[in-house]
Amino acid sequence: MPDPDLIEMFVRPLNEQHIRYLVTGSVASMLYGEPRVTHDIDLLVFLRPADVARLALAYPSPEFYLPPSEIISEEMGRQERGHFNAIHADSSLKADFYITNRDEFQAWAFRHARHYTVRGTPIDLSPPEYVIVKKLEFYREGGSEKHIRDIRSMLAVSKEEVDRSALTEWIQRRGVEAEWRLVNDL
Repeated sequence: MPDPDLIEMFVRPLNEQHIRYLVTGSVASMLYGEPRVTHDIDLLVFLRPADVARLALAYPSPEFYLPPSEIISEEMGRQERGHFNAIHADSSLKADFYITNRDEFQAWAFRHARHYTVRGTPIDLSPPEYVIVKKLEFYREGGSEKHIRDIRSMLAVSKEEVDRSALTEWIQRRGVEAEWRLVNDL
């Protein structure tokens, strides 16, 4: 189970401010698989210009570091890979915010989100197929074995939750077939 403080600290404020998000990355892989150490939470966020001011309410200074609104707005304007983070000052726990763009895969993930409650906090969770494919992409970019281990764990623990036809389709569409073969090589 991921550190409950990560979910409480970073997801609850998004719920309160009605900002659309999906928990993804290592926290999602732990919820579908097995625990491992992490000090951050990855969030795919759908932000509109009006949401920028609400982020400052969600993560107020000095309790949190949040980039200035101009930087967040600039990241929102990127065609792809817009990103910023929030850091809790006392604990150094961090949330990485990945801003949605016109990416068809991100839109698919929002349409297929899973809704859970973790220790009383409702969360919108990326579908396992999205988490797996993104971890394959991250493995391709950086070569970190933790992504392959996370995927294997997810498949062992939550295999019934994974839509294999959707997973196969997105693996092909995102061009991560070679990385997928590594998951199945034991």
